[in-house]
Amino acid sequence: MGRHKLPLSFWGVIITLGIVYGDIGTSPLYVMRAIVGQNEITETVVYGGLSCIFWTLTLQGTVKYIWLALTADNNGEGGIFALYALVRRVSPKAMIYVAMIGCSALLADGIITPAISLTSAVEGLRGIYPQMDHHVILIIVLAILFLLFIFQQFGTNIVGTAFGPLMVIWFSTIAIIGLPAVISNPDVIKALNPIYAINMIKTYPQALTLIGAVFLCVTGAEAMYSDLGHCGKKNIRVSWIFVKICLILNYLGQAAWLMDYAGKGNRFLGELIPFYAVMPEWFLMPGIIMATMACIIASQALITGSFSLINEAVKLKVWYRIKIDYPSEHRTQLYIPAINWMLFFGCASVVLYFQESSKMEAAYGLAITLAMLSTTALMLIYWHRLKHKSLGIIILMGAVFLSIESGFMYANLLKLAHGAWVSLVMTIGFFVVMFIHYRASRIRSKAVKYVKIQQFRDIILDMSADETIPEYTPHLVYMVNANRSDEIEYSVLHSILFKELKRAQVYWFVNIHVADEPYTTDYKVHHLIENKLYRIDFYLGYRMHPSINIMFKQVVEEMEQRGEIQIHNPHPSLEKHGLRPAFKFIVIEKVFAFDDTLKSLDKLTVRMYEFMNQFSINAATNYDLNTENLVIEEYPIRVREQKVSKLNRRFSQ
Repeated sequence: MGRHKLPLSFWGVIITLGIVYGDIGTSPLYVMRAIVGQNEITETVVYGGLSCIFWTLTLQGTVKYIWLALTADNNGEGGIFALYALVRRVSPKAMIYVAMIGCSALLADGIITPAISLTSAVEGLRGIYPQMDHHVILIIVLAILFLLFIFQQFGTNIVGTAFGPLMVIWFSTIAIIGLPAVISNPDVIKALNPIYAINMIKTYPQALTLIGAVFLCVTGAEAMYSDLGHCGKKNIRVSWIFVKICLILNYLGQAAWLMDYAGKGNRFLGELIPFYAVMPEWFLMPGIIMATMACIIASQALITGSFSLINEAVKLKVWYRIKIDYPSEHRTQLYIPAINWMLFFGCASVVLYFQESSKMEAAYGLAITLAMLSTTALMLIYWHRLKHKSLGIIILMGAVFLSIESGFMYANLLKLAHGAWVSLVMTIGFFVVMFIHYRASRIRSKAVKYVKIQQFRDIILDMSADETIPEYTPHLVYMVNANRSDEIEYSVLHSILFKELKRAQVYWFVNIHVADEPYTTDYKVHHLIENKLYRIDFYLGYRMHPSINIMFKQVVEEMEQRGEIQIHNPHPSLEKHGLRPAFKFIVIEKVFAFDDTLKSLDKLTVRMYEFMNQFSINAATNYDLNTENLVIEEYPIRVREQKVSKLNRRFSQ
């Protein structure tokens, strides 16, 4: 099943502006200030920095994301996990770790971006009230963040429809305020020549520091790919033309102002913010309000993106099962309470730790370089293995993008001691959580025993007919994980025959496969024992929620309509009135039985997994099963069979 995409239209372009470009659209607030920083304002710094901005936006924004990445769509969906799902069958198994790194970096970015962008916007108040205490700014920023995260539980339909027109106003405004400065100093346009970027990199002593700051101009580029499914390829490509023109005009205006400012004998920027300095004094307060709104929009998009990332990570089994709410009638509208408040705590901590946006700039950028490197690695596999591009072209693409992104990463690593360690620690933290879950799940899956269903076919038939055994329920439904339709986990057989005799009229096995496509909703029925044992395999896209209670009921009704099965109530008095029999679901939670046969690393991984798993929801909640007819059983599994020495019996004398 596909998902409705926005067709190319005027309104589609407007909605795209509200969804995709909040992050990259607010970068002019701090990029030029980060480049100049405490350096002397010279033509080398200003023109070289501006040239780097233009060509970074061109190579990373236009070429990599707009031209190449948007072509690598998974049934119209984009993003790191969409790309991984697309290539995982033709890529080495280790590429899952690359996707996990990318996801971790994007989650870290989702914490840092709201903090730096909102703080940068509100700091503009110092241009009106120079004596304003920075604690007041912090309180305002924290209040906005709190209200923003409170708002998430009510749904985010407003993002595209209301935020789109606001972003049109924002981009138009930043272009307009930059234009007069460019007109007054048109000489600044020559900085678009790449020779200025090359000259700065070759001759300026602090070039690497400046390059790390330059990268901030493209931190929102990943959203162009991630939001492909929301907006459609054509809307993103058309809107990018408008966005890039507006961004370049604003950066040109700031550069022109900086050169004019230096021409008046000012050697250093000090506390001034070029973005606000370009504005007419009378427009400063409206400009601050607009900048704050644009930052709220950017933050909202990142929060929504984080929810989608976690949802996909759960489906791909690299994150723990977690409570997911749907605050609107659209099932693609997500709200994940635990992630929402984790993001708020992270944003608030960043704001309180760094205090000022200029100090956050060092922490910003490192995480997103890791995300971009991950996307590049997966994208190269896509173009080589799926699009069958020649190895020469792949090497050329890799050389261009990996060298650019590796250079940016190296420049950002130089800022570790100045705050970049914060984003690195957050990225590593998210990755460790995913690694532990993925690794422990693989250890557990290898320890699960499977048996052939035909081996206990006669037992099932005889037990079902044996009226000396009390009927457990008319229809017994097990959630199973065996990929082969002719196999079943031994834990299911143990539950039916040994844990407690469970006689039923009909047995059902239900399995869920995560499809590589995002919105697949297919199923297949296997008649394992006619009129006695059925297996249903659901093939659900990695963005689909497994509402098994509803889906299973629909499948059974369709089977009845096709005449594949007849559902009878075992009680004649109830059958007479057309009352359907009960369907009881059983979910078996497999828990590790610890022993000393595990390797040290595996033992640590399993113990950490068990600890963190306490905070996840159970499988029944994850499957949306009705708790009235639900039993959750635990079954211990061992990674290795414990060997016991031969016992010697002692007899009494």
